[in-house]
Amino acid sequence: MRLLIGKQELARVMAIVGRVVESRNTIPILGNVMLAAAGGGLAVAGADLDIVATASANADIEQDGAVCVDAKLFGDIVKKVGGDISISLEGDKLAVKSGRSRFSLATLPAVAFPTLPDGKYDATFDLDISALFAPVQFAIAVNDNRKFLEGVYFHTKNGVAVAVATNGHRLSRHIGESLPEFRGIIVGPKTVSLLPKGVARVSVSEQKIRVEQGDFTLISNLVDGEYPDYERVIPAGNEFIACADKSDILKASDRVATVSSERGSGVKLTVSSGSIALSVRSQVGAAQDEVQAEYSGEPIEIGFNAIYLRDALQVFPDGQVEIALNDGMSPARITSPVAPLLDVTLMPMRV
Repeated sequence: MRLLIGKQELARVMAIVGRVVESRNTIPILGNVMLAAAGGGLAVAGADLDIVATASANADIEQDGAVCVDAKLFGDIVKKVGGDISISLEGDKLAVKSGRSRFSLATLPAVAFPTLPDGKYDATFDLDISALFAPVQFAIAVNDNRKFLEGVYFHTKNGVAVAVATNGHRLSRHIGESLPEFRGIIVGPKTVSLLPKGVARVSVSEQKIRVEQGDFTLISNLVDGEYPDYERVIPAGNEFIACADKSDILKASDRVATVSSERGSGVKLTVSSGSIALSVRSQVGAAQDEVQAEYSGEPIEIGFNAIYLRDALQVFPDGQVEIALNDGMSPARITSPVAPLLDVTLMPMRV
Protein backbone atom coordinates (compact mmCIF):
# COMPACT_ATOMS: atom_id res chain seq x y z
CA MET A 1 0.00 0.00 0.00
CA ARG A 2 1.30 3.42 -0.96
CA LEU A 3 -0.59 6.71 -1.29
CA LEU A 4 -0.56 10.48 -0.88
CA ILE A 5 -3.55 12.25 0.71
CA GLY A 6 -4.41 15.75 1.83
CA LYS A 7 -4.39 16.33 5.57
CA GLN A 8 -7.86 17.90 5.68
CA GLU A 9 -9.43 15.03 3.75
CA LEU A 10 -7.84 12.42 6.00
CA ALA A 11 -8.72 14.37 9.15
CA ARG A 12 -12.34 14.57 7.98
CA VAL A 13 -12.81 10.84 7.53
CA MET A 14 -10.88 10.03 10.71
CA ALA A 15 -13.20 12.33 12.68
CA ILE A 16 -16.23 10.54 11.26
CA VAL A 17 -15.21 6.93 11.83
CA GLY A 18 -13.07 7.57 14.90
CA ARG A 19 -16.23 8.11 16.97
CA VAL A 20 -17.08 4.43 16.54
CA VAL A 21 -13.82 3.22 18.08
CA GLU A 22 -13.91 2.79 21.86
CA SER A 23 -10.93 4.17 23.79
CA ARG A 24 -10.68 1.01 25.88
CA ASN A 25 -10.91 -2.43 24.34
CA THR A 26 -10.18 -5.96 25.46
CA ILE A 27 -10.06 -6.96 21.78
CA PRO A 28 -7.03 -5.22 20.21
CA ILE A 29 -8.44 -4.98 16.67
CA LEU A 30 -11.36 -2.88 17.92
CA GLY A 31 -8.93 -0.13 18.90
CA ASN A 32 -7.85 0.13 15.26
CA VAL A 33 -9.11 1.71 12.07
CA MET A 34 -8.72 -0.11 8.79
CA LEU A 35 -7.13 1.79 5.91
CA ALA A 36 -7.99 0.40 2.48
CA ALA A 37 -6.42 2.02 -0.58
CA ALA A 38 -7.89 1.19 -3.97
CA GLY A 39 -8.70 2.96 -7.23
CA GLY A 40 -8.77 6.71 -6.60
CA GLY A 41 -9.38 6.83 -2.90
CA LEU A 42 -8.73 5.72 0.65
CA ALA A 43 -11.52 4.10 2.67
CA VAL A 44 -11.22 4.34 6.46
CA ALA A 45 -13.33 2.07 8.66
CA GLY A 46 -13.95 1.95 12.41
CA ALA A 47 -15.87 -0.70 14.32
CA ASP A 48 -17.05 -2.03 17.63
CA LEU A 49 -18.94 -5.28 18.26
CA ASP A 50 -22.19 -3.86 16.82
CA ILE A 51 -21.26 -1.05 14.41
CA VAL A 52 -19.06 -0.65 11.36
CA ALA A 53 -18.67 2.83 9.85
CA THR A 54 -16.75 3.59 6.67
CA ALA A 55 -15.86 6.92 5.07
CA SER A 56 -13.84 7.53 1.91
CA ALA A 57 -11.53 10.32 0.79
CA ASN A 58 -9.84 11.20 -2.48
CA ALA A 59 -6.18 10.19 -2.58
CA ASP A 60 -3.39 9.56 -5.06
CA ILE A 61 -3.01 5.78 -4.89
CA GLU A 62 0.30 4.38 -6.05
CA GLN A 63 -0.28 0.87 -4.76
CA ASP A 64 -3.48 -0.76 -3.51
CA GLY A 65 -3.55 -2.39 -0.10
CA ALA A 66 -5.22 -2.55 3.29
CA VAL A 67 -4.01 -2.59 6.89
CA CYS A 68 -5.18 -1.79 10.41
CA VAL A 69 -3.55 0.80 12.67
CA ASP A 70 -4.23 2.15 16.15
CA ALA A 71 -7.07 4.66 15.76
CA LYS A 72 -6.10 7.14 18.48
CA LEU A 73 -2.41 7.17 17.61
CA PHE A 74 -3.02 7.55 13.89
CA GLY A 75 -5.71 10.17 14.48
CA ASP A 76 -3.42 12.24 16.70
CA ILE A 77 -0.71 12.17 14.06
CA VAL A 78 -3.11 13.31 11.36
CA LYS A 79 -4.20 16.24 13.53
CA LYS A 80 -0.66 17.39 14.33
CA VAL A 81 1.18 17.14 11.01
CA GLY A 82 1.36 20.20 8.82
CA GLY A 83 0.55 19.21 5.25
CA ASP A 84 -0.10 16.42 2.76
CA ILE A 85 0.46 12.95 4.18
CA SER A 86 2.31 10.07 2.57
CA ILE A 87 1.30 6.61 3.78
CA SER A 88 3.01 3.36 2.87
CA LEU A 89 3.17 -0.16 4.24
CA GLU A 90 6.76 -1.21 4.76
CA GLY A 91 6.91 -4.78 6.00
CA ASP A 92 4.63 -4.91 9.04
CA LYS A 93 5.02 -1.19 9.79
CA LEU A 94 2.98 1.73 8.51
CA ALA A 95 5.19 4.61 7.44
CA VAL A 96 3.53 8.01 7.76
CA LYS A 97 5.32 11.09 6.43
CA SER A 98 4.42 14.76 6.24
CA GLY A 99 6.97 17.48 5.63
CA ARG A 100 9.94 16.59 7.82
CA SER A 101 7.86 14.45 10.18
CA ARG A 102 8.31 10.67 10.06
CA PHE A 103 6.37 7.98 11.93
CA SER A 104 6.57 4.20 11.93
CA LEU A 105 3.51 2.51 13.39
CA ALA A 106 2.68 -1.06 14.38
CA THR A 107 -0.10 -2.66 12.34
CA LEU A 108 -2.55 -5.54 12.36
CA PRO A 109 -3.67 -7.42 9.26
CA ALA A 110 -6.79 -6.16 7.49
CA VAL A 111 -8.31 -9.66 7.50
CA ALA A 112 -8.67 -9.38 11.29
CA PHE A 113 -10.97 -6.36 11.02
CA PRO A 114 -14.60 -7.18 11.95
CA THR A 115 -17.39 -7.06 9.40
CA LEU A 116 -21.19 -6.97 9.61
CA PRO A 117 -22.65 -8.79 6.61
CA ASP A 118 -25.41 -6.75 5.05
CA GLY A 119 -27.81 -9.57 4.27
CA LYS A 120 -31.27 -8.68 3.00
CA TYR A 121 -33.11 -5.51 4.03
CA ASP A 122 -36.88 -5.32 4.32
CA ALA A 123 -37.22 -1.66 3.27
CA THR A 124 -35.03 1.07 1.76
CA PHE A 125 -35.93 4.75 1.60
CA ASP A 126 -34.51 8.29 1.69
CA LEU A 127 -34.95 10.07 5.02
CA ASP A 128 -33.34 12.71 7.24
CA ILE A 129 -33.20 10.14 10.02
CA SER A 130 -30.99 12.30 12.23
CA ALA A 131 -33.63 15.06 12.27
CA LEU A 132 -36.37 12.52 13.00
CA PHE A 133 -34.48 11.07 15.99
CA ALA A 134 -33.05 14.33 17.39
CA PRO A 135 -36.07 15.44 19.49
CA VAL A 136 -36.51 12.03 21.15
CA GLN A 137 -33.02 10.76 21.92
CA PHE A 138 -32.81 12.68 25.21
CA ALA A 139 -35.44 10.29 26.61
CA ILE A 140 -33.47 7.08 25.92
CA ALA A 141 -33.02 4.97 29.05
CA VAL A 142 -29.46 4.67 30.38
CA ASN A 143 -28.11 1.59 32.20
CA ASP A 144 -31.57 0.09 32.41
CA ASN A 145 -32.20 -3.60 33.00
CA ARG A 146 -34.83 -3.33 30.27
CA LYS A 147 -32.40 -3.22 27.35
CA PHE A 148 -35.23 -2.64 24.90
CA LEU A 149 -35.60 0.87 26.36
CA GLU A 150 -31.96 1.71 25.60
CA GLY A 151 -32.59 3.01 22.11
CA VAL A 152 -34.94 4.84 19.76
CA TYR A 153 -37.96 2.85 18.59
CA PHE A 154 -38.25 3.53 14.86
CA HIS A 155 -41.39 2.32 13.11
CA THR A 156 -44.23 3.27 10.82
CA LYS A 157 -47.79 4.07 11.87
CA ASN A 158 -50.37 4.25 9.09
CA GLY A 159 -47.56 4.68 6.57
CA VAL A 160 -45.82 7.50 8.45
CA ALA A 161 -42.40 7.42 10.16
CA VAL A 162 -42.42 7.57 13.97
CA ALA A 163 -39.51 7.80 16.42
CA VAL A 164 -40.07 7.17 20.14
CA ALA A 165 -37.83 7.00 23.20
CA THR A 166 -38.66 6.53 26.88
CA ASN A 167 -37.03 5.60 30.17
CA GLY A 168 -40.33 4.91 31.89
CA HIS A 169 -40.55 8.36 33.46
CA ARG A 170 -40.54 10.50 30.33
CA LEU A 171 -41.47 9.73 26.74
CA SER A 172 -40.84 11.68 23.55
CA ARG A 173 -42.51 10.97 20.21
CA HIS A 174 -41.70 12.57 16.86
CA ILE A 175 -43.72 11.94 13.71
CA GLY A 176 -42.05 12.24 10.31
CA GLU A 177 -42.89 11.72 6.67
CA SER A 178 -44.52 8.92 4.72
CA LEU A 179 -42.47 5.73 4.49
CA PRO A 180 -42.98 2.17 3.25
CA GLU A 181 -44.18 -0.15 6.01
CA PHE A 182 -41.58 -2.15 7.96
CA ARG A 183 -41.43 -3.96 11.29
CA GLY A 184 -40.43 -1.61 14.10
CA ILE A 185 -36.78 -1.61 15.14
CA ILE A 186 -34.82 -0.32 18.15
CA VAL A 187 -31.72 1.70 17.23
CA GLY A 188 -29.06 1.89 19.95
CA PRO A 189 -27.91 5.24 21.38
CA LYS A 190 -24.38 5.05 19.96
CA THR A 191 -25.74 4.43 16.49
CA VAL A 192 -28.16 7.34 16.93
CA SER A 193 -25.24 9.63 17.81
CA LEU A 194 -23.41 8.61 14.62
CA LEU A 195 -26.23 9.32 12.17
CA PRO A 196 -25.28 11.88 9.50
CA LYS A 197 -27.24 15.11 9.25
CA GLY A 198 -29.36 15.58 6.16
CA VAL A 199 -31.15 13.17 3.87
CA ALA A 200 -29.58 9.71 3.69
CA ARG A 201 -30.42 6.36 2.13
CA VAL A 202 -31.71 4.16 4.96
CA SER A 203 -32.18 0.38 4.81
CA VAL A 204 -33.75 -1.63 7.63
CA SER A 205 -34.22 -5.28 8.52
CA GLU A 206 -35.15 -7.05 11.74
CA GLN A 207 -31.45 -7.37 12.61
CA LYS A 208 -29.66 -4.35 11.12
CA ILE A 209 -29.88 -0.78 9.92
CA ARG A 210 -27.71 0.67 7.15
CA VAL A 211 -27.36 4.41 6.54
CA GLU A 212 -25.55 5.75 3.46
CA GLN A 213 -24.79 9.36 2.65
CA GLY A 214 -22.18 10.35 0.08
CA ASP A 215 -18.93 8.56 0.92
CA PHE A 216 -20.15 7.51 4.39
CA THR A 217 -21.75 4.15 5.25
CA LEU A 218 -22.92 3.01 8.67
CA ILE A 219 -24.08 -0.54 9.37
CA SER A 220 -25.31 -1.39 12.85
CA ASN A 221 -26.91 -4.26 14.72
CA LEU A 222 -30.16 -3.39 16.46
CA VAL A 223 -31.18 -3.60 20.11
CA ASP A 224 -32.91 -6.89 20.84
CA GLY A 225 -36.33 -6.95 22.43
CA GLU A 226 -39.96 -6.03 21.95
CA TYR A 227 -40.74 -2.35 22.51
CA PRO A 228 -43.67 -1.74 24.89
CA ASP A 229 -47.03 -0.35 23.80
CA TYR A 230 -45.98 3.25 24.38
CA GLU A 231 -49.26 4.73 23.17
CA ARG A 232 -50.97 3.56 26.36
CA VAL A 233 -48.72 5.93 28.33
CA ILE A 234 -49.49 9.05 26.30
CA PRO A 235 -52.50 10.82 27.85
CA ALA A 236 -55.24 11.47 25.31
CA GLY A 237 -57.89 13.05 27.52
CA ASN A 238 -56.07 15.74 29.48
CA GLU A 239 -58.51 18.64 29.21
CA PHE A 240 -56.76 21.33 31.27
CA ILE A 241 -54.36 23.19 28.95
CA ALA A 242 -51.81 25.76 30.15
CA CYS A 243 -50.09 27.76 27.41
CA ALA A 244 -46.89 29.70 28.13
CA ASP A 245 -43.64 30.76 26.52
CA LYS A 246 -41.09 27.95 26.51
CA SER A 247 -38.17 30.23 27.37
CA ASP A 248 -40.06 31.80 30.26
CA ILE A 249 -40.69 28.41 31.88
CA LEU A 250 -37.13 27.24 31.25
CA LYS A 251 -35.58 30.32 32.81
CA ALA A 252 -37.90 30.29 35.81
CA SER A 253 -37.27 26.58 36.38
CA ASP A 254 -33.53 27.16 36.21
CA ARG A 255 -33.75 30.01 38.72
CA VAL A 256 -35.71 28.06 41.33
CA ALA A 257 -33.52 24.98 40.81
CA THR A 258 -30.60 27.01 42.16
CA VAL A 259 -31.56 25.91 45.67
CA SER A 260 -31.80 22.23 44.72
CA SER A 261 -29.51 20.23 46.94
CA GLU A 262 -29.30 17.12 44.79
CA ARG A 263 -29.56 15.93 41.21
CA GLY A 264 -33.02 14.84 40.17
CA SER A 265 -34.84 17.01 42.66
CA GLY A 266 -38.39 18.05 41.93
CA VAL A 267 -39.96 21.33 40.90
CA LYS A 268 -43.61 22.02 41.70
CA LEU A 269 -45.84 23.77 39.18
CA THR A 270 -48.95 25.50 40.45
CA VAL A 271 -51.12 26.17 37.42
CA SER A 272 -53.91 28.71 37.86
CA SER A 273 -55.67 31.40 35.91
CA GLY A 274 -53.11 33.64 34.18
CA SER A 275 -49.93 32.06 35.54
CA ILE A 276 -47.73 29.07 36.29
CA ALA A 277 -45.93 29.34 39.64
CA LEU A 278 -42.77 27.27 40.06
CA SER A 279 -41.28 26.38 43.42
CA VAL A 280 -38.50 24.25 44.90
CA ARG A 281 -37.80 23.29 48.49
CA SER A 282 -34.64 21.61 49.70
CA GLN A 283 -32.44 21.28 52.77
CA VAL A 284 -30.55 24.42 51.80
CA GLY A 285 -33.52 26.67 51.10
CA ALA A 286 -36.62 27.41 49.07
CA ALA A 287 -37.37 29.38 45.90
CA GLN A 288 -40.44 30.56 44.02
CA ASP A 289 -40.96 32.13 40.62
CA GLU A 290 -43.86 32.74 38.28
CA VAL A 291 -44.50 33.04 34.55
CA GLN A 292 -47.46 34.38 32.63
CA ALA A 293 -49.72 31.72 31.14
CA GLU A 294 -53.06 31.27 29.45
CA TYR A 295 -55.17 28.95 31.57
CA SER A 296 -58.84 28.87 32.46
CA GLY A 297 -59.27 25.53 34.24
CA GLU A 298 -59.29 24.53 37.88
CA PRO A 299 -56.02 25.20 39.77
CA ILE A 300 -53.67 22.20 39.64
CA GLU A 301 -50.46 21.48 41.53
CA ILE A 302 -48.10 18.96 39.95
CA GLY A 303 -44.43 18.08 40.49
CA PHE A 304 -41.84 17.05 37.94
CA ASN A 305 -38.22 15.98 38.00
CA ALA A 306 -36.55 19.32 37.31
CA ILE A 307 -34.04 17.85 34.83
CA TYR A 308 -36.76 15.97 32.95
CA LEU A 309 -38.84 19.13 32.67
CA ARG A 310 -35.86 21.10 31.36
CA ASP A 311 -34.91 18.41 28.83
CA ALA A 312 -38.50 18.12 27.61
CA LEU A 313 -38.87 21.85 27.03
CA GLN A 314 -35.49 22.20 25.31
CA VAL A 315 -36.42 19.94 22.39
CA PHE A 316 -39.21 22.31 21.33
CA PRO A 317 -38.53 25.38 19.14
CA ASP A 318 -38.78 28.81 20.73
CA GLY A 319 -42.33 30.00 21.19
CA GLN A 320 -45.42 28.78 22.97
CA VAL A 321 -45.75 25.36 24.55
CA GLU A 322 -48.92 23.76 25.81
CA ILE A 323 -48.98 21.61 28.94
CA ALA A 324 -52.04 19.34 29.01
CA LEU A 325 -52.99 18.19 32.51
CA ASN A 326 -55.62 16.01 34.11
CA ASP A 327 -54.72 16.30 37.80
CA GLY A 328 -51.65 16.41 40.02
CA MET A 329 -51.09 12.64 39.94
CA SER A 330 -51.47 11.87 36.23
CA PRO A 331 -48.98 12.18 33.34
CA ALA A 332 -48.74 15.54 31.59
CA ARG A 333 -48.39 15.96 27.83
CA ILE A 334 -46.35 18.80 26.38
CA THR A 335 -46.89 19.99 22.81
CA SER A 336 -46.29 23.14 20.79
CA PRO A 337 -48.18 24.79 17.91
CA VAL A 338 -44.80 25.48 16.27
CA ALA A 339 -43.85 21.76 16.39
CA PRO A 340 -47.14 19.92 15.81
CA LEU A 341 -45.47 16.55 15.09
CA LEU A 342 -43.67 16.36 18.45
CA ASP A 343 -45.04 15.56 21.90
CA VAL A 344 -43.44 14.73 25.26
CA THR A 345 -45.10 12.92 28.15
CA LEU A 346 -43.83 13.45 31.71
CA MET A 347 -44.74 11.34 34.71
CA PRO A 348 -45.40 13.40 37.87
CA MET A 349 -43.39 13.08 41.07
CA ARG A 350 -44.06 14.02 44.66
CA VAL A 351 -42.40 17.27 45.77
